Amino acid sequence: MTDAAGTIEAEQSRDIRKRWLLSLPALLIILAAATGPLLIVLVYSFLAPGPYGDVQWLASLDGWISVVMEKDIFDGTFSLADAHVSIFMRSVVLSLVTTVLTLLVGFPTAYFIATRPEKTRELWLFLITIPFWTNLLIRTFAILEVIRNEGLVNGLLLKFGLIAKPIQMLFTDGAILTGMVYVYLPLMVLPLYASMEKLDFRLVEAGYDLYATPFKVLRRIIIPLVKPGIIAGSILVFIPALGAYVTPSILGGGKNMMLGNLIELQFGQGRNWPLGSALSITLMLIVMVALLVYVRNAGSQGSRHG
Repeated sequence: MTDAAGTIEAEQSRDIRKRWLLSLPALLIILAAATGPLLIVLVYSFLAPGPYGDVQWLASLDGWISVVMEKDIFDGTFSLADAHVSIFMRSVVLSLVTTVLTLLVGFPTAYFIATRPEKTRELWLFLITIPFWTNLLIRTFAILEVIRNEGLVNGLLLKFGLIAKPIQMLFTDGAILTGMVYVYLPLMVLPLYASMEKLDFRLVEAGYDLYATPFKVLRRIIIPLVKPGIIAGSILVFIPALGAYVTPSILGGGKNMMLGNLIELQFGQGRNWPLGSALSITLMLIVMVALLVYVRNAGSQGSRHG
């Protein structure tokens, strides 16, 4: 029996090693494709900028210093890079507001879908996912046509005599916010619906039977039970919103830049690849912090339910 068990274990070990060896080429390709570009960007962030773009292979921290500081060209003194700080703040604030607004709109939308008969839920989900069938650029231009001076909103307001002249909505933070809420709303609705679909609505009925108000039922029963969906949806919206490039570029008109636009500017017209690389790594670190917060909250939520 002992020899037979040892033989079986040896065969299993050989089988596992064989599977790993067969998977090794694919794993190496995936690892190189995933980490190779990131390592290049990381190395570039510690090099000196070239005179016409690219980099000089000289170790330098100028890229990282320039993320939050700027050097005076006359006396060489450093001061706070107000432009970069304002872009960082605008990016974080707009991303957070986008997350909150998509949650406020997506929560009742997901609840509505989850409370429909099972036969019609697929239709509602189908309608929610339709925007994903269209390219992000086209969806952004659709918003542009709605809010521009000669667009749908101003046209209707002028037609009904509510305004005397078109309202300047385009090329503002509000325009960027509107575009991002529209673009990322499905990313909030789908995780919320996935959580609400599993919700035992008998608990909601029990809350009403115990004379709880609708607000108390929402706060004490529904929200705690769908918290994983809220956290997942918030992360799915916040991360792409923070690095958004197309929407701020088109609806902001280049005057209201976000982090993605600033990074592109350094690799393009700015010709400062180390700074662009340092900004990219900084953006990645912010995203990693957001993911760690999500994992921590999701883990604590799972342990409480366990």
